[in-house]
Amino acid sequence: MAWSVLFYTKHLNTNYVFLPANYRHPAFKQGMRDIAPVAPGIAAWGLMTGVAMVKSGMSIPCAVLMTLTVFAGSSQLAAIPLLASGTPMWVILATGFCVNLRFIVFSAHFKAYMMSSPRWQRMIAGYLSADITYVQFTQRYPTPYLDAEGHREQMAYLAGNNSLNWAGWVLAGLLGVFLASFIPTEWGLGFAGVLALVGVTCSLMNSRMRVISAVTSATVAIATYALPLKLNIVLSIACAVCMCVMIEQMSKHQQGEPL
Repeated sequence: MAWSVLFYTKHLNTNYVFLPANYRHPAFKQGMRDIAPVAPGIAAWGLMTGVAMVKSGMSIPCAVLMTLTVFAGSSQLAAIPLLASGTPMWVILATGFCVNLRFIVFSAHFKAYMMSSPRWQRMIAGYLSADITYVQFTQRYPTPYLDAEGHREQMAYLAGNNSLNWAGWVLAGLLGVFLASFIPTEWGLGFAGVLALVGVTCSLMNSRMRVISAVTSATVAIATYALPLKLNIVLSIACAVCMCVMIEQMSKHQQGEPL
């Protein structure tokens, strides 16, 4: 992974200066240690996704290509039945876009952390970042560091976190592709990945705003489950964001701050 090996930082009145590889930084190993407890669950989810692709009728070369290029489990699982049924490509792309709209929120939050990095690093980081790595990164670093060394630490942590998560998902997905004929989908291994994400989500609900956000999004997602194209996920995110914004504005108003 090029991004975890190369790193540049910007010094005053100079161009970007090449620094040692991120993997040598202690934060890189810390990122890997933090993701390790949930990695088996994520790998189980990836394994089941690989099995599902082949069992849906996708050829092994196409399944391998999708595993290596589409690093988004929810989009893969949403696209598989559509591909199997011969759905028009624009519908499949629109479905994947809707399912992954949450990454727009992640990207907006990551902006303050990433803007001092070169564009190619930001693009690779955007591709490699997932729900679990975003959660763990923002939990460890609630605010971005402004100094060069602090920025390097944060990027090294994210690189280590992303590396293990990506490797576990892709390797498990490829294993599922090649072992699809031996692994029955009835095993429900993908549920292990869901449990891993639920555990991390619950551990983060340590403030009133986060509890309200989680409860609102979960309630709306369940109530609107029948919506097509996984639009219940989009709606749940929108409702949770709106609810938190309203509460924040009301809180500022009660404290006498200008809205």
